[in-house]
Amino acid sequence: MSTTQAELIGPLLRDVSRSFYLTLRVLPPEIRPQVSLAYLLARATDTIADTKAVPRAKRIFALQQLQNLSHVPELGTIAAQQTSAGEKQLLERLEECVVALGRFDEADGRRIQELLKIIVGGQIFDLQRFPGETEKHIVALASDDELDRYTYIVAGCVGEFWTKMCVAHLPALGDWDVAEMSALGVRFGKGLQLVNVLRDIPKDLRIGRCYLPVGQPSTLLDPRNFEAIRPLYLHWLDVALAHLDAGWQYTMRIPRSEVRLRLACIWPIWIGLMTIARLRAENPLDPARRIKISRGDVYRVMIRSFLASRSDTALNRSHAALRAAAAG
Repeated sequence: MSTTQAELIGPLLRDVSRSFYLTLRVLPPEIRPQVSLAYLLARATDTIADTKAVPRAKRIFALQQLQNLSHVPELGTIAAQQTSAGEKQLLERLEECVVALGRFDEADGRRIQELLKIIVGGQIFDLQRFPGETEKHIVALASDDELDRYTYIVAGCVGEFWTKMCVAHLPALGDWDVAEMSALGVRFGKGLQLVNVLRDIPKDLRIGRCYLPVGQPSTLLDPRNFEAIRPLYLHWLDVALAHLDAGWQYTMRIPRSEVRLRLACIWPIWIGLMTIARLRAENPLDPARRIKISRGDVYRVMIRSFLASRSDTALNRSHAALRAAAAG
């Protein structure tokens, strides 16, 4: 790993990746630099997409230039609008990230570029599909299929990328059927994204976005209207749970010798299950009651999973308890 790569996926990664930093740090060293740099590139484009102080057309243009990494646009105006020092620095060092990408072998570089192309396409979709910036102009996705596709282009594609990168660099996964495991990985990513969608409804509504396919999204601004969409909401919680079941199948197919990779998969699944359990017990339209798993709970998940990581029986027992709570 070059000095520049080490700098980028060290302090800078920590400053912008928040809780996901823990997962990135535990990854096997054979794939940690590639996955971490892919995260930094995706995080940078996400920051560009979310900078509302800059005209939407300018943000879309910058994303289009970055989609194939053919050109790094001048981002001074967008960087200046960042309240997070880490995100400001990331945009200022984006060209270094692109140069660092070129230091990986050709196959790894291609995998990262293919992933970024899909993710940036999703960010452009968001900006074009949801023209409003406030609760005064809320647009909803039109169908279940559109929501399913959205979860793929935002996160399902990461499961695909992750699988291909793991198989390419971890000999212990040599007997994996890449197509089968990629399909499970896609569902894994979709499940995690659905949990985010279902948790973040109040926040998204207030920036003009409703990812649930409902006819009158503005009515969801009032928490008292939750009963009208409860069946739809519970349906999508069940879909998220089924996707995380696929993620657990994926995780248990990882050999016990690959402890780091197992842990990197277990943590988001268990935190996702805990989030689903809490969402079932709350009114998810209430902006004052945003569900968040505490740092203490995260550390308890980490300790519990580490102690059980080499025993399928122990892992399945812990997982079954969390899944039962999530199923309601």
